[in-house]
Amino acid sequence: MAARTSNVVFDDLFTISAIDKDGKKFDRVSRLFAHSSNYNMDLTLDYNVELYPFNNGENFSLVLASSLVRGNEGSTTNGTDGVDEDKDTHIWRPDGKGRKGLEEDYEYVMYGKVYKFDGGASSEIVTAYISFGGLLMTLTGSHRHMTGIVLSEPVYLLIRR
Repeated sequence: MAARTSNVVFDDLFTISAIDKDGKKFDRVSRLFAHSSNYNMDLTLDYNVELYPFNNGENFSLVLASSLVRGNEGSTTNGTDGVDEDKDTHIWRPDGKGRKGLEEDYEYVMYGKVYKFDGGASSEIVTAYISFGGLLMTLTGSHRHMTGIVLSEPVYLLIRR
C-alpha cells in the first residue's frame, strides 16, 4: 500500500456567525457557530477563549488532519524512513525537540477523535462529531467533502486567522 501524500482530510475557510448563542456555560470555553465559504459547510466548535479568543464575524482557516507530519515526509510504505533514528524525533514535543509539522503553520491546535456520524451512505448531507477532550465539534455538509474523516479515527484540528 502506498503512503498517503497528505494528512489533511478537510480544509476550508469559515466565517463566524454567532458565539455562545445558547448562553455561556463555562468560564473558559465558548461555542462558535460558523459557515464555510468554499464547501458550504456548517461548523459548531467549542474552544478555549483564554488561549484563542474569537469575535463574531471573524474569518479563519480550519484544517482537520490525520497526523501533524507534513505530507508523506519521513515515511514509506512500512511507515519508516529507512534511517535508525529515535522515533520520538518524528513527533511534536513541547520542549521544541523533534520534527516540526503542520502545527508550525497554525495558531490553535487540538487533538481528538471522531466519535459519531449522522446520515447514511444514501444521504447527501452528513454530520461528523468530534471530541477534543470534552471540547466538541460538529461539521455538517456534503459527504463528498468529508470522505477523509473516518469514524473512530484520531484527528488534529488546526486553526489560523
